[in-house]
Amino acid sequence: MSITTFSVRMEQSLKSQFDALCSDFGMNASTAFNIFARAVVRERKIPFNIYSPEQKITRENAMNTFIALRAEAKHNGLQGMSLDDINDEINFARDEDKSL
Repeated sequence: MSITTFSVRMEQSLKSQFDALCSDFGMNASTAFNIFARAVVRERKIPFNIYSPEQKITRENAMNTFIALRAEAKHNGLQGMSLDDINDEINFARDEDKSL
């Protein structure tokens, strides 16, 4: 059986996270990709579901989401946040995503 090289391009942060997780599993990325490839060939399909979590956006869905979020904010004591407070939370979440 001959061995060949397969190159994959991905964001550095994703690669770092993937490598760390593979290490936790006791393998390297190459072994993980081989496991994936063997499962695809064996099952003749991608071995997990690929889907878009987004639903068709309608006014009714948007209003229901807004009402649910407002109720959750009230339940968590956050209904009195100012626009500046909300923007601070958004910026904090964005900064957190960048560090991953």
